[in-house]
Amino acid sequence: MIETNVLIIGAGISGLSIAYHLSKENVKDIRVVDKGYFAGGATGRCGAGVRQQWATRQNCILTKMSMDFFEKAHEILEYDDLELKQEGYLIVAVNEAEEKQLKKNVALQNELGINTQYLSKQEALKIVPHLNPDAFLSATFNQSDGHLNPFKTSEAFYLAGLKRGVNYSFYEEVLHITQEDGCFIVKTNKEVYRARQVVNAAGGYTYEIGKMLGLELPVYAENHQILATEPVEKFQGPMVVSFNKNIYIQQVPHGAFLMGRSDPFVKKGHDVTTTPDFLREMSATVMDLLPKVGELRVVRAWGGSYNMSPDAQPILGESGIDNFYLACGFSGHGFMLAPVVGLLMSEIMTHKTPSVDIESLSLKRFENQQDIVIEQFVV
Repeated sequence: MIETNVLIIGAGISGLSIAYHLSKENVKDIRVVDKGYFAGGATGRCGAGVRQQWATRQNCILTKMSMDFFEKAHEILEYDDLELKQEGYLIVAVNEAEEKQLKKNVALQNELGINTQYLSKQEALKIVPHLNPDAFLSATFNQSDGHLNPFKTSEAFYLAGLKRGVNYSFYEEVLHITQEDGCFIVKTNKEVYRARQVVNAAGGYTYEIGKMLGLELPVYAENHQILATEPVEKFQGPMVVSFNKNIYIQQVPHGAFLMGRSDPFVKKGHDVTTTPDFLREMSATVMDLLPKVGELRVVRAWGGSYNMSPDAQPILGESGIDNFYLACGFSGHGFMLAPVVGLLMSEIMTHKTPSVDIESLSLKRFENQQDIVIEQFVV
């Protein structure tokens, strides 16, 4: 049996960030276990966008803190280049109701020090000239929003943790968890660990991990698909997003376009295969909104799990079981929240006052449905 102080289940970017931030708090004997390799699940399959444009105060505050970290991450984590590209997010409104909501969002974001602009159609077309002018009414834009390389960003957290003494156990699937004498006995397919604290950061498998201790967590896995085009000469700077059309489209540094969309009819579960329906629906939507992008050839497509919560907001902190913590339910924005999640979880686990009050993101909020604020701006 291997003794450890903290055992983090899940080596996605959230688990890696939590481990790194705990090590910064001088916590010793930290171990991260994963049934694959780091960034081998949702992190390595995500769009890796980072935006501060949200409809809820909490998400605006948290993503701003994360962006502040990402802008300095190459220095903080001592990693040469995370391929941070800050060319903005341009979010289009396609009807009057959406225009009204986006104006409210901009007012909230500006109040919180987030420099988002509300743009007329003509102003938006100056930034992304190949938008179909008949497909939208207006837009919002934040220049400091952007995109990173998910593999390099994950590796940066991994190596920074390694330098600070974090232990990693890859290709170890957690099979069983029990409690014994105030500690957790965690059995994997290779080892048995005895841990004082455990963090459930297992992404799409969060529910299954919680179930091992009798928890019925209100989360589930859901497949979201992305396609990539051939690389072409750069002609689009910002990420273009339409929440009405459930789509995001970005050109990455090497020239390819990545695009994804939500499917309201997707089945819950761990199946992350791609479907012909996704390709057809995506193609039709892109041809309408960005016809020039729609002319490009598709090279490949893939799927990845969102770990969904009822309000599309993360679940952070205590689980109701002493020293068993949750970092889950990110609903598609776990990558962009990773730095601040690592910070806040490390503060909670070392019994410090969190830098931000995240009581509204605790598991307890689901005990009283009146406390739930649904984040509508998720693709």
